[in-house]
Amino acid sequence: RGLTETKEMTDRIDYELDIIITKGFAVYYLIVADLLRFAKSAGILTTTRGSAAGSLVAYLIGITNVNPLFYKLPFERFLNPQRPKAPDIDMDMADNRRDDMIAYAKRKYGEDHVAQIGTFGTMMARAAVRDVARALGHSYTIGDRLAKLIPMGSQGFPMTIEKALELEPDLKAIYDEDEDAKEIIDLARRIEGCVRHVGVHAAGIVVAPTPLTEWSPVQPDPKGTGKLITQYDMYSITDEYGGVGLLKFDFLGIKNLAILADAVARVKETRAIEVDIENVPIDDPKTYQMLARGETEGTFQLNGSGMTRWLKELKPSTIHDINAMVALYRPGPMETIPTYIERKHNPKLIRYLDPRMQEYLDFSYGILVYQDDVLLTAIKLAGYSWLEADALRKAMGKKIPAVMQAEKEKLLKGFIEYGKLTKPLAEKLWELIEPFAAYGFNKAHAASYGKVAYQTAYMKANYPVEYLAALLTADSGDTDAIAIFVAEAKRMQIPVLPPDVNESGTVFTVVGKEKEAIRFGLSSIKNFGDGISEAIIAERTAHGPFTSLSDFLARVGSKNLNRKSLESLIKCGALDSLSADTGGRGTLLEHIETMLAYHREATATAPQDSLFGALMPPPPLSLPQGKPISLLEKLAWEKELLGIYISGHPLDAHEALVKKAHLSIAKIKEEPRTGMLIILPVLISVVRTILTKSGEKMAFLTIGDTTDSIEAVVFPKLFKEHAAVIVPDTCLLIKGKVTVRNGEPSIAIEELKPL
Repeated sequence: RGLTETKEMTDRIDYELDIIITKGFAVYYLIVADLLRFAKSAGILTTTRGSAAGSLVAYLIGITNVNPLFYKLPFERFLNPQRPKAPDIDMDMADNRRDDMIAYAKRKYGEDHVAQIGTFGTMMARAAVRDVARALGHSYTIGDRLAKLIPMGSQGFPMTIEKALELEPDLKAIYDEDEDAKEIIDLARRIEGCVRHVGVHAAGIVVAPTPLTEWSPVQPDPKGTGKLITQYDMYSITDEYGGVGLLKFDFLGIKNLAILADAVARVKETRAIEVDIENVPIDDPKTYQMLARGETEGTFQLNGSGMTRWLKELKPSTIHDINAMVALYRPGPMETIPTYIERKHNPKLIRYLDPRMQEYLDFSYGILVYQDDVLLTAIKLAGYSWLEADALRKAMGKKIPAVMQAEKEKLLKGFIEYGKLTKPLAEKLWELIEPFAAYGFNKAHAASYGKVAYQTAYMKANYPVEYLAALLTADSGDTDAIAIFVAEAKRMQIPVLPPDVNESGTVFTVVGKEKEAIRFGLSSIKNFGDGISEAIIAERTAHGPFTSLSDFLARVGSKNLNRKSLESLIKCGALDSLSADTGGRGTLLEHIETMLAYHREATATAPQDSLFGALMPPPPLSLPQGKPISLLEKLAWEKELLGIYISGHPLDAHEALVKKAHLSIAKIKEEPRTGMLIILPVLISVVRTILTKSGEKMAFLTIGDTTDSIEAVVFPKLFKEHAAVIVPDTCLLIKGKVTVRNGEPSIAIEELKPL
């Protein structure tokens, strides 16, 4: 690891090894290290979640990738002598390589010793109501209406029907007044919590020392993948929960790790630069400057308008700032962010309620940021053991009033008797801890995710073209995400080009003399099969670029080059570079039958089948000039086939209005203020209608301009007046007011006019 040996380090290693070995956890460490060693050798990007990053031994043998001494991560949060059971080490990995990891585990430890863990999906409140209504023969709308009256759960706790009847007066009123509703809800209460179906755990894998059937019944995956899963769930199969005692490993696929690995591979291919992503410098000025400017789109954990606004105020300059933001940007701790920012920019404001707290709060300017800060406060100022501190954490998470009161009395007593604090100071500490602890973020987890967040920001700041190409490829099936990343590329002045038969790969490709642009892949075209994409790329790779339209039609012999696929190529612009002399897309569409006939003749397999004969090359294809097409037609085709506009934007036709507005959605999202009045030309991209409690229709929209998109709402009266024009791909002039909830802005539309 390149560390210089110190006494602090060797003492920590000896201390950790003593606990690891005494608790019989050495074998688990070695298996995890082996799995991650394979991942590294196979080029699978990984990171380790959770408290395991507090172990120096884990860091030294390659299990974790953050040094716990540098980040001041306590080992005891992961493993301590008093903890009866050893916790899991959760492994995150590139989601497109997870199956490779499972296959390796089976090869190494035995096909019949390894399986994925089964889960049992249960009837939750809303699903139980819908299922009962359907089973009793009621219409969908009845079950849906009742289900929507049940509030969502919060803070990780699911909502129950019993609780919903207490919280939601409208649900209680319907229950009391409507016999059908009462019957549905009463039956739903009886089946709530029952097992509904068997599934596969998102991450869990078990390894058995002998054939797995000696430990657990197994069955095929219900989805028909052919994989075996256990018929015991994770609570019954692992020792941690008092089950049969098998070792559980969590392999969680993370898309951002796949994006990072792809971006690194692209940089190697395009620039011949080997980026050691695990060891990129954590003091890179370009990265911090980019984050301070709020250019966070596409980064891990740091994007979103709320987080971006805080980062612009914070102007992060160290990895500790990033870790802190990962931990603080959630309900509860979020209230502390302004104080954190003030203290960062003005060190004179830094205060410690007790000097002993500086040891573990120095990186966070004296503010409680992590769950560990609460635990260490209880240990160092109230004399708690790690086991007692862990019990405090669990009690605060459950928020049971009687238990909380008992913990409060015990902690205050410890502060006063052990920590020698005054009663007012002890009370003040409790006031800080109580609202925080239920939401507190594990410090080791924040360091692990903070590193991935920094790595994504580093790649975007230093290799933006390759990173954005990797982002676009990872989200190639999601047109909303593609639109966001294409807009980000344009903002960064990175050209994003339509598909081209001479430059496109199957996925998004980095192109240009200076590798400065991104080209859509052929597989991005809707209704365009992989077979024809592969045939075009294979022919181009084998015999060089296509020199003309005739050359393309004569050389691509695939039977899949039919009317449908050729029309798609023309409409999305993939043949533009070969048809500039013929009049472009309009001409090609007008003469598509001529092109298909030429293709059939030129690619006929037997000489007698072809008018051209065996030795005679086909003559060049000459097409009469066709009707020119408008920009709006071209944009409509691009939207239809690629999901977004490439050659321009429908609002370009209303440039005068756009300029007159002196406002954009990007500017609104930069500094949103509740009540802010806006008048703006926009394009509707998504419309979702719902029925109000009184049975009237209203709509939630996604609207956008050339800079960004935002959510908007149209209330019943306005929707009724303008329903005909509130449809996707319509340009509107809107007047409305900005609303900000949980840091996220939206627009309540008050007036609208179609453009």
